[in-house]
Amino acid sequence: MSRDAEIRDKLARLEALFARGATEGERAAAGAAIDRLQARLGSAAPADEPETEMQYTFPDSWSVRIFIALCRKHGVRPYRYPRQRRTTVMVRVRQGAFEATVAAEFRTLHRELIGYFDEMVDHLIADAMRSDGNDETLEQRQIAK
Repeated sequence: MSRDAEIRDKLARLEALFARGATEGERAAAGAAIDRLQARLGSAAPADEPETEMQYTFPDSWSVRIFIALCRKHGVRPYRYPRQRRTTVMVRVRQGAFEATVAAEFRTLHRELIGYFDEMVDHLIADAMRSDGNDETLEQRQIAK
């Protein structure tokens, strides 16, 4: 049974529960569950959406590793063509579903990774090097003619 069919089946059972709900609480719970399932049904990417090849290029190897791990976690097989850079990853997916799951999760994790690295570098520079790494205070020199 496909995912769409499973959701529709659950929806039918909840509607039957809603119709015969003995108490107001049961009807309210069934109504809320119906709303959630209808939202999932409406937001799900259409099954007839064609798979497209998408290329992602990342700034560093950490981002590549996180992206590949998330792809594999969600059952997507990332790949790379010969002579492509190590920071480039290709996937063949249904774009809507991929953007809603893997890409959204990647953006969240990538923000966390960048924040963590910023904190660690600031700590390293301030405590271990006893200096500051502020590039705004760099001296401006004139180019010799």
